[in-house]
Amino acid sequence: MSEASGFGPSALATPANAVTVVRLLAAPLLVVSITTSGATWLNLALWVLLASTDGVDGWIARRHGTTRSGAFLDPLADKVLVLGALFALVAIDRFWWVPVAVIAAREVAVSLWRVHLGRRGLAVPASPGGKLKTFVQAFAIGCALAPPLVGATWIADSLLWAAVVVAVVSGVQYWRAGLRAATDMHPGDDSPAEGAATPEGGQVP
Repeated sequence: MSEASGFGPSALATPANAVTVVRLLAAPLLVVSITTSGATWLNLALWVLLASTDGVDGWIARRHGTTRSGAFLDPLADKVLVLGALFALVAIDRFWWVPVAVIAAREVAVSLWRVHLGRRGLAVPASPGGKLKTFVQAFAIGCALAPPLVGATWIADSLLWAAVVVAVVSGVQYWRAGLRAATDMHPGDDSPAEGAATPEGGQVP
């Protein structure tokens, strides 16, 4: 651990976790705001602010020490924020429920797969596909909330379907990477390894 690091892997009360918790607590407020007012400059600004903090907690964690709690909370906050905004847009008939349901199913499947791998002491690092998926989803939501684009719904809709494609492809990649990692394990070595949890931002989001 570097001199700037001050927290061990088991720490809970860290600056990185504080940022993550703020994002978690703000997600319901964003959902309520979207369902009540739709595409407004306030909602767009709130979304941009919350989405842009996605990498802030990871950056802080790398400076002060990554933790197992952060490795769990960071991707959880990402999912709550993104899925909450998507469901809110479905609720006001801005997005069709089918692509949102596909994205939600992918997140559930990957999360369950991650838990299974974690119990065997395996951690699959983040992939470019997973990061691209997060970016395209955030961009689609931002376009749906932008007042100037209210009349050009095809832009956000096209981005949402692009996010579906990337989500499915990256999910398959994550599943295959997990299979390879499990195959490479020494036979009979199913016990969790020390430090198996990856740092904030180190999991496929």
